[in-house]
Amino acid sequence: MAYPYRHPSEVQLLSKHFGEPEARTLQGWVERGGYQALRKALGMSPADIVTEVKNSGLRGRGGAGFPTGMKWSFMPKKEPGKPHFLVCNADESEPGTFKDRELMRWTPHALIEGCLIGAHAIHAEHAYIYIRGEFFEAAQIMARAIEEAYAAGYIGRNIFGSGIDLDLTLHIGAGAYICGEETGLLNSLEGRRGEPRVKPPFPAIAGAFRYPTAVNNVESLIAAAQVVLNGAEWYKQYGTEKSVGTKLFCVSGHVKRPGNYEMPLGFNFKEFIYDVCGGTPTGKPVKAVIPGGSSVPILKADELDIGMDYESMAAAGTMLGCGSVIVMDEGVNVVKQVRRMVDFYAHESCGQCTPCREGTAWSSKILRRIEMGRGAPEDLDTLLQISDNMSGKTICVLSDAAAAPIVSSIQKFRDDYLALMQAGQLAGAGVR
Repeated sequence: MAYPYRHPSEVQLLSKHFGEPEARTLQGWVERGGYQALRKALGMSPADIVTEVKNSGLRGRGGAGFPTGMKWSFMPKKEPGKPHFLVCNADESEPGTFKDRELMRWTPHALIEGCLIGAHAIHAEHAYIYIRGEFFEAAQIMARAIEEAYAAGYIGRNIFGSGIDLDLTLHIGAGAYICGEETGLLNSLEGRRGEPRVKPPFPAIAGAFRYPTAVNNVESLIAAAQVVLNGAEWYKQYGTEKSVGTKLFCVSGHVKRPGNYEMPLGFNFKEFIYDVCGGTPTGKPVKAVIPGGSSVPILKADELDIGMDYESMAAAGTMLGCGSVIVMDEGVNVVKQVRRMVDFYAHESCGQCTPCREGTAWSSKILRRIEMGRGAPEDLDTLLQISDNMSGKTICVLSDAAAAPIVSSIQKFRDDYLALMQAGQLAGAGVR
């Protein structure tokens, strides 16, 4: 379950119709103002759409925060016989993240609209939605919505009499974390092994089927449609000067009210956890928070008085990421939680790069040894050395993602590691 709680501090632009089954149908979506953005976009030139989205300051909501309009502007000039593609990344595989799934479950036509607008903006005739294999319900809802839209002439030939043809295909992945990386996703879409590609060339030059391609996240495309409909200045009323708009935050862990919340960027993080999400259910103090998905550095409880925006999070030494907030109270064994994250990354490594393949596996083994009380203080130096070798030295950032929680947990929760080592020694388990 995701969205169930609401709070007056939310600004619901994208999540307004969560919980309304009627919004899933074409008729229900049109009754709620749906497809007005597409009608407007098809009357605009692609260049004007790109300019509007660039002016809005909308940044990609998948994790990296790269400006959406800027990414579209990188697409080359259209050449005869050389197709362009738009690919929607609906793989959403970051642990703790469940916002895109809810957008697709409740407002599938909003994503269709966003894909078609994005495709028109980059001169693409065909868009793909690459959806995670485990999202059975969301995939069925998306498939029905696409069929409805085709039947009504909202997708296909001469949409709304505009003379513009756009096709849309739903592609179901097999459920691999690495396919959330855009070039791994493109390989998988083409029927190849889901492994990231060496860049350059970037997808804007050689993407799907080696043709120019823009890859955008679900939330980014739906937000772009709102920008097109209402204008860049309207969108800029929300958020901060550099982090514009609203963002969906998915909250899990030790809070009274977990779920999806759509907040204006820049909202105070401490107030968000204690007021919007209700604080911890047991009343125990918060010990640690992962603010943007398991791949970003961990924050301590005394570091939460910051804005929920890209710049404030970076200044605090972490990242906004995809906005998946994981809260841990004082009862949590931080070492165990970090080991579980690293286990995940070790399992999901595609194995192409030695620092990732070996580094994640060895880190997992060392962390497990420490967790079982058989660690030694020098293990922490080894973990930091391995993490350094995994950061910035591979084709994609999977190994960086594994290193971030290791490093930040050792820096901020070293006593937790040492306590496990000491307890193991006292119990006579210190023989390694």
